[in-house]
Amino acid sequence: MFGVEAGLRIDVDTLRGTRLGVPGLLHVLRRHGITATFFFSIGPDNMGRHLWRLIRPGFFIKMMRSRAASLYGWDILQRGILWPGPNIGRSCGSVLHMAAEAGHEIGLHAWDHHRWQMRVATMSSAAIRSELIKGKEALEAIIDRRITCSAVPGWRCTDAVLMEKERLGFSYNSDCRGASIFYPMVNGTRLSQPQVPVTLPTYDELIGRNGINNNTYNEHLLSLFRPNQANILTIHAEVEGIGCLALFDDFLGKARTHGIHFLPLKNIVSHFLPLAQTAPIVRGRIPGREGWLSCQGYRQEAGHDG
Repeated sequence: MFGVEAGLRIDVDTLRGTRLGVPGLLHVLRRHGITATFFFSIGPDNMGRHLWRLIRPGFFIKMMRSRAASLYGWDILQRGILWPGPNIGRSCGSVLHMAAEAGHEIGLHAWDHHRWQMRVATMSSAAIRSELIKGKEALEAIIDRRITCSAVPGWRCTDAVLMEKERLGFSYNSDCRGASIFYPMVNGTRLSQPQVPVTLPTYDELIGRNGINNNTYNEHLLSLFRPNQANILTIHAEVEGIGCLALFDDFLGKARTHGIHFLPLKNIVSHFLPLAQTAPIVRGRIPGREGWLSCQGYRQEAGHDG
């Protein structure tokens, strides 16, 4: 495999991922000469409230299979249980500056990652708008530049979310899983902001399944990249930036020998946008991930409005 351009998306969900994971990733990316797209959660870290989901068999199995406590740290698993979690932006503004100054693309992940992931399906348009605006404005104030892209937590997006994003002037969004860059449709109308779906599985979706472990993970993941298509990989600052940093460093070295060149998502958009068709975003499921998430639906001809 030679000359494959791939998009590298880094989700930063928590205070620990920001404070500890991002600096490690910046160091590794600099050594490999790679710039990526960082999507930051910027408001309260309430991720410990996910603990109640342990009563769900699917979530419990995933937590055990991926060794979540050792990967994410017990401090993450306790955030926001008894009182509101710490504000990530106020605590880690210097880290966000560091990522922006290193030349990486910076986008909005969430104001409150946990609240979005658990409640977005029933949020009103006004509540969605408030979450997006609070996050966008807080992130812009910290890095002193305009935010032009976003990616919802947990790949949980609704038509109401898409409509609210249209009002905020993003250049593109990465809100779903899929196979190709496309323009989303809502009620038969094509929206103006293209979607860059994640096309490759994440660490927690693969590890511990089908015999895949840390010794075989990198080679397996590399085997999933394909030439002449949008290869979009998501890593997490809480995983690849801390407990799996050496594994990720090794992955980047092997990717280079395979002819895979990682770029920020905006570069991938500019390359594939002329080929973009339209499609709805629908609910689906991904092996290794608990619960529903948003997926690219059936494609239609480019420019077709329904």
